Amino acid sequence: MPPARRAPRTPRAVAVAALLLAAASGCGDAGDLVGAGSTPTAISPDRLWPQLTPASSPAFEIGEVDSQVVAGVSVPGDDIREVDPVALVRAEIKEDSSSYANAGYVETARRMADCGKKGAAGKRCPVLQPYYRDLTGDGRKDLTLGFRQLPGNVTAVRVYTVEKHRLVRVMHWEDAVSGVELAGRSVIIRSPSEVAGYEYRLQWTWDPQQKSMLLTHDEMLRTGSRSLGDAQSPAPGPSASSR
Repeated sequence: MPPARRAPRTPRAVAVAALLLAAASGCGDAGDLVGAGSTPTAISPDRLWPQLTPASSPAFEIGEVDSQVVAGVSVPGDDIREVDPVALVRAEIKEDSSSYANAGYVETARRMADCGKKGAAGKRCPVLQPYYRDLTGDGRKDLTLGFRQLPGNVTAVRVYTVEKHRLVRVMHWEDAVSGVELAGRSVIIRSPSEVAGYEYRLQWTWDPQQKSMLLTHDEMLRTGSRSLGDAQSPAPGPSASSR
């Protein structure tokens, strides 16, 4: 079989090639590498106190993994959006009644009676608007819930998922909160710092091995240079008082 013949170049192709060659020759040194200036000398880390025996267990129990089945609250059709957020908070108050008794967060327990009411009374409900997003990566919505712990300036933040037809709490935190954001598989909480011009930024991220949200970042940042990268605003869900 004779070798295949290369298609002849058309006059238009020849003209285009000539123009490209002329443009390239006129660029001068535009494509040359430009120095970035001097770079700092790399300094290797110094290992301190090498004679110390490495610790094999934590000194304090801080509850890094929080995974707890919520008793007394069902999940109709395994759809977490059918769970009443107010019922969730009431279940937590019942479980931890000592924190919501005469001392502590007694005002939260008192205002739970206003949940579901209309008008000004309904606005006294301490349960905040729930948000639904897949944080665990299983293709189903999870619930991020917040409620005020009153009196005071503390907000409780919780994350719930459905596992084997059961409602499971996989993250809980409470603090003076200046902002909460969802980004990817993470919950980011910002809190004021006692240091002027700084804030705390804590990030919990879903861990499939532990089946829980783990505290993966704990930082103190200047408030004027905060950047959360690809943080997205959570899609609004139905309000607690409208369910």
